[in-house]
Amino acid sequence: MQLRRFFVKAEEFDIPIISVGNLLVGGSGKTPFVIALASRYEESTIISRGYGRLSRGLIEVSRDGEILCDVETSGDEAMLMAKLLPNASIIVSEDRKEAVRKAVNDGARLIILDDGFNRVDIRKFEIILEPSKINNSFVFPAGPMREFAFTKKYANIVLREDRDFTRIVSFSNLKDKMLLVMAISNPKRLIPYLPKKGIIAKKILPDHAYFDEEVILTLLRDSGADSLLVTQKDVVKIEKFMLPLSIMHLRIEIKKSILKEIDEYINIY
Repeated sequence: MQLRRFFVKAEEFDIPIISVGNLLVGGSGKTPFVIALASRYEESTIISRGYGRLSRGLIEVSRDGEILCDVETSGDEAMLMAKLLPNASIIVSEDRKEAVRKAVNDGARLIILDDGFNRVDIRKFEIILEPSKINNSFVFPAGPMREFAFTKKYANIVLREDRDFTRIVSFSNLKDKMLLVMAISNPKRLIPYLPKKGIIAKKILPDHAYFDEEVILTLLRDSGADSLLVTQKDVVKIEKFMLPLSIMHLRIEIKKSILKEIDEYINIY
């Protein structure tokens, strides 16, 4: 990847393109950060790889807020964005450049690349997100880093959690007895935010995993729980089962000075 930054020429498009990425394997708040940006800059087009989807190729998940496919086709993160952003358009594709070209041809005025730091063939404004503390700076598999830490010098801005952006967690429909079910990356990071009371059992699945209705029903019955406690990301995969849900809502609040810097980039166009 380091060599590609020197030998691959980045293509310039005629609209602002903002990339939100990180250097760590697993979640660091990219999806809620993208949602926060797209909520501020309405009518954005978000381009994602569509991790965990059962489809391939370029798929329009939503166009101007109209959802065009199901969650198995889009992937959980893309569907979450489509449901929370009524004015945005969402595209998933393994080929981000192809998706950018389609968005531009369709009249997009602002593109946000979800997890786009390694796409060195596209000229863009690079945002890197970091956790408040990194305990191990070794590259995977020796540590949690996807790339060497020094590569963040290629970003326009590097944002640290609790300094430049903050996670705001809230809950709806909490019950006295809940079964916690998660299919997210690095679920340990959410432990500090969980309710102190009410969780009587847990089931942790791999990131992006889909749920089997019979398995979930059995777990719910055997645990004696009154509801499933799930993240918004998992709601989009489990809501079709019509089970009682307690939902963990996560949003990102971005420091005003950071938003001003992003505004200045967008205003160039």
